[in-house]
Amino acid sequence: MLARWFPAAINTRPSEWSRAAIGMALGTMFSVWLCAQVFGMEVALHLLGPLGASAVLLFAVSSGALAQPWSIIGSYLCAGVVALLVARVLGRTLGGACLAAGMAVVLMCWLRCLHPPAGGLAMTLVLADPASAALGWYELGAVLLGASALLACALAYNNVTRTRYPKGAVESPAAILVAPNAHSTPAIIAADLKLALAEMEQFYDVEPTALEQLIHAAETHARRRSIGEVLARRVG
Repeated sequence: MLARWFPAAINTRPSEWSRAAIGMALGTMFSVWLCAQVFGMEVALHLLGPLGASAVLLFAVSSGALAQPWSIIGSYLCAGVVALLVARVLGRTLGGACLAAGMAVVLMCWLRCLHPPAGGLAMTLVLADPASAALGWYELGAVLLGASALLACALAYNNVTRTRYPKGAVESPAAILVAPNAHSTPAIIAADLKLALAEMEQFYDVEPTALEQLIHAAETHARRRSIGEVLARRVG
């Protein structure tokens, strides 16, 4: 039971760590600098925490669903709108900040743009410094400018460093009909998935054991579908 508390080994090489670290530093610096040029340094520094957290996802785990373009733009928009509404109605209080974060998560899930740093952004905007609070609804412009600048950096840097981003939906190969009792390939286990992840040399926010469960569940459904297709052909 105690072993569950220890982190799993990282499958990526130090070169990938360095690539992600440099990209995060440059992306965060550029987005905050650009925001400071338009809205002032106090406002830009107030957004530094959420932007830095987003940069970790966009540059280090860019393959994850939480790091895709719609995730950061949509989530920052949701967090900004909800936070400014809560601040106007309930005031800039700790309770209002927590409520705004919870409401932002619900809205992000509904719009399929869940992005963890946006929860912190909602709290940050409710408990804004005087310079940011004085902007009113214009503060939403600072939020979207920072998010857009960070996304632009991620698009440029990741692809220049040979890391495909964004990760589009991959077309599924044509289904192959297999007899119900046929075993064309050995069963995939967590150790196989761990080796495969190591060959990819990128950060993937998923555990091999979770992938193993997902694959076994998919194989079960595939066998059921295959049996149904075989029976349907015999009846036909």
